[in-house]
Amino acid sequence: MVIGVFGRKFEDRFCDSIEGLFDLLLKEGFEVVVYEKFYNFLIEKINLPKSYKLFKTHQEVAQLDILLSIGGDGTILDTINYIRDSNVPVLGINVGRLGFLSTVSLDEIPDAIACLKSENFTIDSRSLIKIESEAKLGEFNYALNEVTIHRKDTSSMITVNVWVDGNFISTYWADGLIVSTPTGSTAYSLSCGGPITMPHSENLIITPIAPHNLNVRPLVIPNSGELKLQAKGRDESFLLSMDSYSYSIDGNTEIFLSNASFKLNLITLPGHNFFNAIRNKLMWGADKRN
Repeated sequence: MVIGVFGRKFEDRFCDSIEGLFDLLLKEGFEVVVYEKFYNFLIEKINLPKSYKLFKTHQEVAQLDILLSIGGDGTILDTINYIRDSNVPVLGINVGRLGFLSTVSLDEIPDAIACLKSENFTIDSRSLIKIESEAKLGEFNYALNEVTIHRKDTSSMITVNVWVDGNFISTYWADGLIVSTPTGSTAYSLSCGGPITMPHSENLIITPIAPHNLNVRPLVIPNSGELKLQAKGRDESFLLSMDSYSYSIDGNTEIFLSNASFKLNLITLPGHNFFNAIRNKLMWGADKRN
C-alpha cells in the first residue's frame, strides 16, 4: 500500500509524535511518499531517511492509495487541490485546534496505523461546491467548507443578490455572505449563526455575515440547483473566498455555484463519528448533570 504524507509546519512539541508516525509506517511495510515542501520542513525537525520518494503535483497524488494529512482542518482543505477528482481517501492526523475533519489525535496514531494496515475503516464522502465565473480565479475552483463574498477595504456594508435556478431569493445587506456545505456548517457559517447539518444532508446553507436586515435568517436549500451571487457596494471590488483561498472580484461580477461532480473521501476509523465529534469539539452536553 502506498501512503502519501501531506502537511504544514507544526510546533516543536509535536516532533516526537510525528517521528514516531513515520517509524510506524516503515515498520508496518507501507511505501511512503512525502509532499516535497513538507519533507523539506521535516528534515530540519526530525530524523527522517533521505530515501523517501517525494510528490508535488495532483497527478502524482492520483497514484497513491491513501493520503495522510498532518495538521488541522485547514491542512485537509489544502489537500483538495492535490487530490481533486482522484478519489484518494484522506486521513487527518490532528496537530491543529478543534479538528472536525482531522480527527485522529496523536495518542491514536498507533491504532490508526493498525486500522490502515488491516483496512479496518470506512469512507465518508463529502460534497464540494464548484465555483464558476468570468472573474480571474485559480486553476481549481472548488470548496469543501464554504464560498464567501465579503467587503474588502471599507467598513461599509455590501449588498449581495442571490438567485437559485434563476429564481430571485433576496438582496442581503451585510458585511458579506457565506454559502456553506454540510461539512462547512461547523466552520465559518456556524460562527455567524448558521445551523449545523449532517455531513450527508445534500444541501447548501446561505448565511449572511452581520446582516442589516434583522428579519433575514440563514437559509438551507438543496444542493441540486445552481446558485448565482452578485455583489454591489461603494467599493469597486470585493473578496471572493473559497475555503482558505481568496480572490479580488469586481462589483456586479456574477458568481455561479453548483454541486461538484466528485466528492472528497475522508477515512473514518472505528469509534469515530459526527455526533461524537460535535459533542467533544463543541462540548455538547458538558453539564455536571450528565
